[in-house]
Amino acid sequence: MNLRDALFNWLQISIVAEARPEDKATAETADFFEVILREDHRLTEFQVSKDETMYRIRYTGEDGAKLIMFDRESAEQPLADINSNPKYNE
Repeated sequence: MNLRDALFNWLQISIVAEARPEDKATAETADFFEVILREDHRLTEFQVSKDETMYRIRYTGEDGAKLIMFDRESAEQPLADINSNPKYNE
């Protein structure tokens, strides 16, 4: 998995995990993607910030510190899908 996809997947599942702290499977999935970022991509730190339109991830790896941005609506789509499905909100 390339770094951009790994960061985006981690971001999406982290957003869901934060919104649904009782969901252990989601927390485990977020941890899984964090392991991929740390072990496969050798990131030593990553921090998330957001504004009205974007999520920004500042990360540090073997190539130094970098920044990547993702559209907020796309990043939050899995949470919106979960929240709109009564099956997951019982």
